[in-house]
Amino acid sequence: MAGLYPLKFKPILHEKIWGGNRLKELLNKDIDNLPNCGESWEISSVEGKISEVNNGYLQGNNLQELIEVYMGDLVGEKIYKKYGIEFPLLIKFIDAQADLSIQVHPNDELSKKRHNAYGKTEMWYVVNAEDGSLINSGFNQPVTREKYLEYLENGKLTDLLCYEKTATGDVFFIPAGRVHAIGKGILLAEIQQTSDVTYRIYDYDRKDENGNKRELHTDLALDAIDFTYQDEYKTKYKAEKNKSSEIVSCDYFTTNILDFSEKLEKDYHHFDSFVVYMTLEGQFNIEYEGGNEKVNKGETVLLPASLESVRLKPETESAKVLEIYIK
Repeated sequence: MAGLYPLKFKPILHEKIWGGNRLKELLNKDIDNLPNCGESWEISSVEGKISEVNNGYLQGNNLQELIEVYMGDLVGEKIYKKYGIEFPLLIKFIDAQADLSIQVHPNDELSKKRHNAYGKTEMWYVVNAEDGSLINSGFNQPVTREKYLEYLENGKLTDLLCYEKTATGDVFFIPAGRVHAIGKGILLAEIQQTSDVTYRIYDYDRKDENGNKRELHTDLALDAIDFTYQDEYKTKYKAEKNKSSEIVSCDYFTTNILDFSEKLEKDYHHFDSFVVYMTLEGQFNIEYEGGNEKVNKGETVLLPASLESVRLKPETESAKVLEIYIK
């Protein structure tokens, strides 16, 4: 069996009522003729939307087929033992040209009970934000179930929500149960559990091209919401040049920011996990035993667990990537 190598996948593009064209303009995505491309699913194991390899001799094979064949060599032994052929993360870029609906996602326990699926804990890294762009994460005051319902029924839910001005480089960690929404003018990277379960709470009374309002999930959402109030929702982190700087770490994933202007040796032998690179800026080469893979801005690469040692060489003045794995 031929050796594994850094894998690229064909992006799965989604038209959205709130989407735009910045996935093409800022991340070089080929969005075809989609007038409102809102999401590019970079790596997905969601049923019916499974990523297909787009480079090398494995081109045309889908992600689940690869995990069936390569098992722990691809994803890591402990990850394969836990998740089987289902890749545990869904990796996306999202372009919001209008406000997204206010949403919440169920946790593992509730999602298993209702949908026989995993919950959805996620994080956002803001790739680009227009001046004045806002992100909602959580509540702006202590809220009871009764108070939430009162404001929701009176059309005043947004009065309870914490909205923060956001800028490029901002990070938000969104555990399952936290009410949240991406505001207009924001392009971001999203790392989440493999789940497509979303409860839509409020959608600004928008109508589609047929004059229909989108479905809301008021009752389902009520049992999923964590009403805990926090003083601060934005994630604070410190990034060091030419080093992997941790920005989020939880049971489901760890994400680092890596901004490098010199050749780096990366040793992953102790990880027992795949590594994902989401390229935010610049170009670089991944040099590995047996080959070399060029990576451009906007591209996402899956580094198999069996590639325990690689070299990252910037081809532009610097390159910036999100480095994602499971501890």
